[in-house]
Amino acid sequence: MAQLITLLILVCAGWWLYRRFVSDAQRLAEKSRRAEKERQTGAIGTLVKDPSTGEYRLKREDE
Repeated sequence: MAQLITLLILVCAGWWLYRRFVSDAQRLAEKSRRAEKERQTGAIGTLVKDPSTGEYRLKREDE
């Protein structure tokens, strides 16, 4: 029974690490894609519209 619990914990930990790796890879790919597009167009940053005020601001890296 202890072996089954240990195996279950290892499988869950492996799945969690895999999902984290995939999400980080997707985030980095999107960041790279955005940077490449900014480089091609000569832009300094990406503007996003604030829905509450209607003003534009530079997009932060955590968005």
